[in-house]
Amino acid sequence: MTRTRRISVVAPMLDEAAHVEGLVADLAAQDFDGDVEVLVADGGSRDGSPELLRRAADQAGLELTVFDNPRRIVATGLNECIRRSRGDLIVRVDCHSRYPADYLSRCARAADETGAWNVGGIYEAVGRTPNEAAVACALDSAFGGINWTRDAARGERVEVDTVYLGAFRPIAFERAGMYSEDLVRNQDDELNLRIRRAGGSIVLDPAIRARYTPRGSFRSLARQYFQYGLWKTVVMAEHRQVLSARSLAPPAFVGSLAALTVASPFVPAARPLLAAETGVYAAAAVGFAVAALRRRREPLARLPRVAAVYPTLHLSYGLGMAAGLLRLSRRLRAARRPASDGAA
Repeated sequence: MTRTRRISVVAPMLDEAAHVEGLVADLAAQDFDGDVEVLVADGGSRDGSPELLRRAADQAGLELTVFDNPRRIVATGLNECIRRSRGDLIVRVDCHSRYPADYLSRCARAADETGAWNVGGIYEAVGRTPNEAAVACALDSAFGGINWTRDAARGERVEVDTVYLGAFRPIAFERAGMYSEDLVRNQDDELNLRIRRAGGSIVLDPAIRARYTPRGSFRSLARQYFQYGLWKTVVMAEHRQVLSARSLAPPAFVGSLAALTVASPFVPAARPLLAAETGVYAAAAVGFAVAALRRRREPLARLPRVAAVYPTLHLSYGLGMAAGLLRLSRRLRAARRPASDGAA
């Protein structure tokens, strides 16, 4: 068993003035009994985030380093943090999340006891505004959460394909490489795929918990999930592998809706199929929304908002994957065209 004595906390940041003081308060309250350093890569914040962060860290007595991330990409910032880190364990955090006092110690304990190259836990979405609360509720279900996992209820550590954020042994980056700086989204899935291929394991420990504040508008949520879908195709194309069967459900849903809609004026049988698919989906959205609200003991008055979140997630993600596949096919055709012209 490797004993973690020093932890490097790494984070990208861009205009997080509303969250940095909460992050510092959480890190200052950690019960980990070793040394902790905090490295933050700022992508050019204009809201005073770096100054607020430094001031809060000084008051809390945290060892903090803030440096510029001129490319403003999450992966480039994280990679620079990792290069500067000196910890036995590198724990990625997000400014939008909140961490209980035992977060770092539980990450260290799980890494020490399992020998995994990456460990992580469960994230609990918590909203403050009505829209954030609706999104949080929708994410807390198998129907809507990209980070939802059935292993959360098992109460024991389990080896998985990927985890939220993650706490890494340095060997993970030495053997598998750094975050891909070609990816704007889905860097975590792609890195975890390479970690597994390099011989490392990834462990989910349900005792590790973090709270996450989701997007507060349907427009920003749609943009976020469109990008998830778009960049998922890049990862799949690069590694020639479908990362999970579940990720194919949204594009299949979007594709079937589009096909049935186009066929309806010409093929009579397509109309009842389209109505049936839409009806089944609507029933599922309402059913999962009710179940999530009851499980979280939230008022049923939020039902319309929660049910509306699901098509926002699924349609945006599916359209993003469709756009990614279209872009990929164009690139493949462009790559073949010179060879065809030369052969002629």
